[in-house]
Amino acid sequence: MKQMNVVSKMQRGFTLIELMIVVAIIGILAAVALPAYQDYTVRSRVSEAVVALDAAKITVAENAANGLAFATGYNAGVATQNIATVPTISAAGVITVVTSAKAGSVTVNMTPFDGAVGTALTVGTPPTNQIVWACWSAAGPNKYLPANCRQATAAALL
Repeated sequence: MKQMNVVSKMQRGFTLIELMIVVAIIGILAAVALPAYQDYTVRSRVSEAVVALDAAKITVAENAANGLAFATGYNAGVATQNIATVPTISAAGVITVVTSAKAGSVTVNMTPFDGAVGTALTVGTPPTNQIVWACWSAAGPNKYLPANCRQATAAALL
């Protein structure tokens, strides 16, 4: 009789309350993890746009060193599923790219400066110092931008 009692205690499973606690914990973890994962995927898509700015940055730096207009010889490339408009270079050397809705619809700008933020580059005048780039967003949530691009506005750069 004692052996049968031991066997029945060993075959006991989880109680209903224990199972409900486990399900609740999994639900809480999923509720926290899912939005964080979605933000992470959008941030990775925005980083594609920031990387696309590199070719334009090289063009601006070379043209500035040679005293040429900043956009001279620049080949913009093509839009992708994450980049709505290809990077463009303004007359002042500011590079702009807009991401697609899938990538948060963020407008990322890179502004070149001569050695320090606030000292603008001038067309036709080679920089006297190393070119420093400031990254900022004109539109879209800053939470999707890389950490070095989270300045509030262009005015914050000056």
